[in-house]
Amino acid sequence: MKHLFTVMSTCCLASMAFALSDGEKTAAREVIARYAGDEVAASLTLEAIDDVEGRHVYEISENGRTLHGSSAVALCKAFYMNAKSKGAGIHSWSGSRFDAEAAFQPSEPVRVVAPYQHYQYFNVVTFGYTMPYWSEERWMEEIDWMALHGIDMPLTLIANEAINERVWKRLGLTDEEISSYFVGPAHLPWMRMGNLCQRPDAPQPKAWRERSVRLQHAVLKRMRSLGMKPVVQGFAGFVPPALTRVRPEAKLLEMKWSGGAFRSWFLSPDQELFREMGRLYVEEWEKEFGPCDYYLADSFNEMELPWKTKEEKLNGLAHCGANVFGAIHDANPNATWVMQGWMFGYQRHIWNAETLGALLRDVPADRVLLLDMAVDYNTHFWRNGENCEVFKGFLGRPWVWSTIPNMGGKSAPTGVLEFYCNGHLRAMNSANRGQLVGYGTAPEGFENNEVVYELITDAGWRDTKADLKDWLKNYTLCRYGAYPEKMDAYWEGMLKSVYGGFTDHPRFCWQMGPGGTRGSVQFNDAYFAGCQAFAECAEELKDSPLYQADLRETAAFYAGAKLELILRAIAAAEEDGNGDEVAKLRSLAKDYFGSIDTVLMGHPTLNLQRWIDFARACGEGDEALADYYETNARRIITIWGPPVNDYAAKIWGGLVGSYYMQRHLRRWEAMETQTRSTVGAYESDWVEKRLSIAADPTAPYKTAEELIAATNALPKELFVVKPGFSIGQWMPSDITTDWSEITFSVSPADLKSSKQVRFRYTKGNHGLDIEQVVIEMDGVDVQTINAKGFTGIQSRGNVFKLEIPAEATGNNGCHIRARVRGSGGNNSYGTVEFVK
Repeated sequence: MKHLFTVMSTCCLASMAFALSDGEKTAAREVIARYAGDEVAASLTLEAIDDVEGRHVYEISENGRTLHGSSAVALCKAFYMNAKSKGAGIHSWSGSRFDAEAAFQPSEPVRVVAPYQHYQYFNVVTFGYTMPYWSEERWMEEIDWMALHGIDMPLTLIANEAINERVWKRLGLTDEEISSYFVGPAHLPWMRMGNLCQRPDAPQPKAWRERSVRLQHAVLKRMRSLGMKPVVQGFAGFVPPALTRVRPEAKLLEMKWSGGAFRSWFLSPDQELFREMGRLYVEEWEKEFGPCDYYLADSFNEMELPWKTKEEKLNGLAHCGANVFGAIHDANPNATWVMQGWMFGYQRHIWNAETLGALLRDVPADRVLLLDMAVDYNTHFWRNGENCEVFKGFLGRPWVWSTIPNMGGKSAPTGVLEFYCNGHLRAMNSANRGQLVGYGTAPEGFENNEVVYELITDAGWRDTKADLKDWLKNYTLCRYGAYPEKMDAYWEGMLKSVYGGFTDHPRFCWQMGPGGTRGSVQFNDAYFAGCQAFAECAEELKDSPLYQADLRETAAFYAGAKLELILRAIAAAEEDGNGDEVAKLRSLAKDYFGSIDTVLMGHPTLNLQRWIDFARACGEGDEALADYYETNARRIITIWGPPVNDYAAKIWGGLVGSYYMQRHLRRWEAMETQTRSTVGAYESDWVEKRLSIAADPTAPYKTAEELIAATNALPKELFVVKPGFSIGQWMPSDITTDWSEITFSVSPADLKSSKQVRFRYTKGNHGLDIEQVVIEMDGVDVQTINAKGFTGIQSRGNVFKLEIPAEATGNNGCHIRARVRGSGGNNSYGTVEFVK
């Protein structure tokens, strides 16, 4: 069989020789054994081979029985790619498959030279949205996944707070001053980047830091056994405000994030104390964990620069770059500073060749590594040009081409598969490639959209174009062991919908707060047809555990899209005052909420109980600690702080029923009883009181097959909703005769494509006065409209023109807030609409 992944790279990079030890060969064999079994691993011949100019090399011969590799990762990748080239298996988060007979069928020898020197993995915030409470066992599983997928440079951001604590105690800070600065474990990524501190869920228990040290030792030991190059946390300049008590000369700059909802304190980088504290941090880290070659430090992620004039900004950046790197160098002269590049595309109003040049001015050109971690956003969402072109090869600094296929760990499918298959070739062949030394992916969350990550990790090990449809056929064969005829229709439907477009935050409307009727998942008739085709493969693939898991997911998402349409029909019936139709449709929606929830309860990864179990296990038998960790784990996936509510938007069994459905039920109850909504109180209680996540026993559909059959049978006329673009509604329970604020969650795409927002009264004894409309994006008020308006039987001034700044993205959420009151009473109903 043709080897789909054979490449011979001619790309030249700086030399960095690998030396494959016997210990690394043993570690590689152990990875293979955990995937394919001890007998298979023992039958292999593993040998060393020279790298090519610092890049991994592997060779496959003897039908896959003999593997040569320049590194342990190369040997693991060789074994995995041999199996995949023959459709013999796959290793994924939801399960694995390996067919030994197929893996060693006759094949031609293969030699592969990696096009890149580094293969980077993880986003800083992956440690909040996916990994905060992982056990040592789960970490070991992920390191195996990395090795088989050819990843050698993972971010390894564990135990940073334990090291900070040691440094700060050396300087004289008290236990209380330190613990009250540290936030809950799931929110630590943002604290490390200076976006927040002191909340949420402070003070952090000391037991967390002690556990983190033990975990980091285990993780680093396994990574190092495989010759990986972990990137660990460095000092970015953020400190407790209490530092001024022990070091009065410290000049602290207040930093704000998410529109000022959160703040932190940044030690002015023009002080010697900055470099001193950074050096102490690295020294303490290496005293505990040994030398490290790569330290990550991000001082300005999603924040404005803390200086006023252009000259102050450029000087401040230069001091920052010099002292972040200088601190690392003082403690470890061999180490490299690593920096995320999200801000370079996200905040072009700040970052350009001049500001980046100032930051790197006094840093040796070969001692910094830039992670260009959102090329998919540059290409498909911002459409503002790839950073390597805008920054002219990153001013000659080494850099890594990388993507962010997921925000917040959202479960819904999205991503331009053709881009993830071949998009990296554009930079590789660009005149502005500069020192392109690495390839990576930096999802904010994973254990979702598994096809995307399999595609990304395959693509990075070749420098030639691949045919996406051939790749998808091979992927399916590897995953299920067969390729039914209906799979062609399935992939065609996906490529014409969710996997043919890029949505930065794919959420169904029912995940964005009750009342809205338009989500951002790109479903359409092609998507529905694809889901139906996938389900029609059930008989042929009934013995495949991976197909059964994927069928649960497909059924839940298919029904979830139809549920969004049901909610639109409910809104239309409410506007028409058709009480019988409203009651019937609400009952139907409840059935779908409960059934989606029940079906996903049996999924290997898409279930809330697994998330909670990870968190509670960190309590190590202490129930109070377990409660603390569970509360923090619930917070990050729902209300976040608040604000940033509904950012993570997981579609998990246990979450759909206990959280998303319950919010809607409470809203409907308030509408029926004309009382104030209890949704907000329920959200807080669900987090703080750790309310039950048990499945709804009245859910009518218990299996994926039942749910798909019922969804197929829904009458088409149910979804014929009269034209309009409703984004939410108000009712008597939302308003009083005093001025108060109502809020509606919207998708950034819908907001930016609309020209006006309209408040339209539909029924009731009273109209609605409108005093102010505010457009909020990423926690920042980007437009405030102060104008008197009214909507009732005769409306006036109820349509407001939208003027959205071009640089506003809405990545961290979009809301429309309106200051309103009932006119003479609160018996008022209406809808808020976008006008295109």
